[in-house]
Amino acid sequence: MKLMVTLLAAAAAIGVPAVQQARVSRATLASVEKIFDSRIERLSIDDPFMLLGTTRGVYLEGYGAVLTAEANLVAGPAITPFHPALTKEQIAKVRLKKLHRLPVLKQTMRDMLVDAAASLDTVPAQEQVVLAVSLFYFSWEDRTGLPGQVMMQAPRQALVGIKLGRVGESVIQTREF
Repeated sequence: MKLMVTLLAAAAAIGVPAVQQARVSRATLASVEKIFDSRIERLSIDDPFMLLGTTRGVYLEGYGAVLTAEANLVAGPAITPFHPALTKEQIAKVRLKKLHRLPVLKQTMRDMLVDAAASLDTVPAQEQVVLAVSLFYFSWEDRTGLPGQVMMQAPRQALVGIKLGRVGESVIQTREF
């Protein structure tokens, strides 16, 4: 115990902070995570996107805020003992539906990124706000033309500019992997 007190006193004497306060609080990130989850789940009321797990965010000092999620664009037909295989038509239908839903996801991601910039006001203006959504696929799916992940990012200041109508959406970098 005396050793611990001595070490803490020595650290304080030379100016070493015991705990550094994060620029972006965990509570702020948790709020943005919940908003993202809600928006993804509400994209289609009749045929919802499936959010797998919950969105997770982290603030990286000097870089910015990074949020990740995993989703399935379509709840595909289930393989069961009574229905052990899918037809080529069913597989093609799932692929086509995912191809149609991908632009909806991308637009929603852009909107969420812009909205997040206002909520993440303690992220410095030049730092990035990043949103990456990994897409889930069953082993039987035809993934031709479908990415495994969509990532969007932009400096927070540029995203605020989009929100205010001063900057075009072209500042958002979109990458598909």
